[in-house]
Amino acid sequence: MNTNDFKSNDEIAWCPGCGDFGILNALKKALVALGKSPKNILLVSGIGQAAKLPHYIKANCFNGLHGRALPPAVSAKIANRDLTVIVTTGDGDCYGEGGNHFIHNIRRNVDITVIVCDNQIYGLTKGQASPTSDLGYQTKVQINGVIMQPLHPLEMAISLGCGFVARGYSADIDFLSSLIIEGIKHKGFSLIDVLQPCVSFNKKNSYEWYSKRIYKINEDPNYHPEDKIAAYQKAAEWGERIPIGIIFKQVGQTYGQRSGIDVMAPLVDEDINDINIANVLKEFI
Repeated sequence: MNTNDFKSNDEIAWCPGCGDFGILNALKKALVALGKSPKNILLVSGIGQAAKLPHYIKANCFNGLHGRALPPAVSAKIANRDLTVIVTTGDGDCYGEGGNHFIHNIRRNVDITVIVCDNQIYGLTKGQASPTSDLGYQTKVQINGVIMQPLHPLEMAISLGCGFVARGYSADIDFLSSLIIEGIKHKGFSLIDVLQPCVSFNKKNSYEWYSKRIYKINEDPNYHPEDKIAAYQKAAEWGERIPIGIIFKQVGQTYGQRSGIDVMAPLVDEDINDINIANVLKEFI
């Protein structure tokens, strides 16, 4: 297979130069490298520019509500563990409206991969500050600058015990693709936060701004992503130096293993032809 096998017929509606293009290409490259078939992949999203990404890949797709991408993704994986379930979401969709689901599904450790297209702005609704916008950043809504401290999703994920925490950069497609590959291969909840310029509304965090700051943490032979304290310190690094790569990695029991679901027949294989819910309905009459 090649990346053309995953090309959909939908017209791409992103702005020219949008960082989402790099994420789309990196994901397709990763799926090809892993030998995945479109029929065995489920892409789930919520609302926003990042949520359009599943439309542009030929595979199974589910669009949820704003901030509600994780519940159907988790449900699908529990029902059919043979599916490769990938969530593509934005910083507002996942960390804002979907913050509660983000926290508790890390705790559940369901075996899904969550790719967050983090442009530090609400792009679809024309440029309000998002949970990851820098302190003091001015928008059309926050005309005096953002007054709240930004959310730090990687630090949060590590503190909650997330088994795979990585940061990518949309302009480095090959490297981002390698992170997605490792995230999908990891057994458990995988978070990949992708730094992604919004060329229309975020005039601060541009390609030039990132190119002066990012560096690949895993090129340092002295860095070990299994070290939780070191990982937390690196996740907190932001400003003049911004690390990308696998920040933290650990193996733990998944929700399916702890609950016993993995040793049961998948729900998708259950015979539903003879199910009679009449007695259940009588309880509500």
